[in-house]
Amino acid sequence: MKSLRHAVALLVPALLALGTALALLVFSVARRVVIPKKRPADVEILAVDTGAQTIELTRTRDTELPGRYGLFTSGTYGYVKLGAVLSADATTVRRKLLTQIEPGARVDRSAGFSGWYYSTPSELHLPWQNVLIGSPAGPCPAWLFPGESSTWVVQVHGRGVTRAECLRAVPVLHAAGFPNLVVSYRNDGEAPRSRSGSYALGAAEWRDVDAAVSYALRHGAERVILMGWSMGGAVSLQTALNSGNRDRIAGLILESPVIDWRSVLRFQARAAGMRAPLPDLAMSALSVPLTARLSGAENAISFDSLDIVARADELKVPILILHSDDDGFVPADASHALQQARSDLVTMPAFSGARHTKIWNYDQIGWSDAITGWLAAQGFSASA
Repeated sequence: MKSLRHAVALLVPALLALGTALALLVFSVARRVVIPKKRPADVEILAVDTGAQTIELTRTRDTELPGRYGLFTSGTYGYVKLGAVLSADATTVRRKLLTQIEPGARVDRSAGFSGWYYSTPSELHLPWQNVLIGSPAGPCPAWLFPGESSTWVVQVHGRGVTRAECLRAVPVLHAAGFPNLVVSYRNDGEAPRSRSGSYALGAAEWRDVDAAVSYALRHGAERVILMGWSMGGAVSLQTALNSGNRDRIAGLILESPVIDWRSVLRFQARAAGMRAPLPDLAMSALSVPLTARLSGAENAISFDSLDIVARADELKVPILILHSDDDGFVPADASHALQQARSDLVTMPAFSGARHTKIWNYDQIGWSDAITGWLAAQGFSASA
């Protein structure tokens, strides 16, 4: 409480001294951190050849990647699947279409490139069912893929997306015998909305994931592995550290995870052309109740609590980190720092070239082998 009063005493006068315009800018930046936004359009569709079933896109570091991906579109189709890169020049990329686009279809230029690939559970051709998980936020929808093992995997998606992001991992885990519970959490567009509708970066969402762990334990699980994607990694780590069920959480698989929000937000601010100390002022605003609410957050966010490198000694279970060194959105530095701090618990195979949450798309065999090898090394099996 003393440190909180001290933070308020420093922050509020500082913002007043800097002037109203800068204070509003700080609150605006802080608001971008916690308020969910619709999926951004980050690529343009330049041409579609319905005869050859190819599509031409603006070239970016994502659209030039080899592998299979998805594209959120508008017009006749909401989502199409993309295959191999067929050709490229300095500004464009031509890829194979894996979703049939019929002649005469309207496909708007603006689109969003995605690593999801699968958009619905039915595309996996595996048994599954819809379930509802009663969480502190309300009933959260989830997909349950049954399996033989009494060890369940609870999958947690990232920021600004939904649980479909996690579907890529279901086949490899199902083949190994593990039931998959693919969950939603407050303010993700599928689960209930909180009063503010804002993210807490894992500080509140973990309670909904903890409810999913309880659901698994009530329905036959003896223990649970958490798998978190991007911000879902931060949520999963908070669950492992704070849950009343933490003695039943046997391990974590973290895909392009947020390990320390400060390093992520500073990186993203630099990429957006923001200068210091703006990102730090925004994080300070989110750390204090009054200015956090002015920024759109429901409650103050403790960035110290979300720094897992600093809290590395509290970790108790084996962790697999899958993180491309050139992620481009969530830098891998904190993942490496955590591996160095807890080399007794953390396994981190080397990946590069794959960008953010796209290792499966870029190197499905290497990604899948890393998971199955880690599961075997930790003694997780369908019989346990």
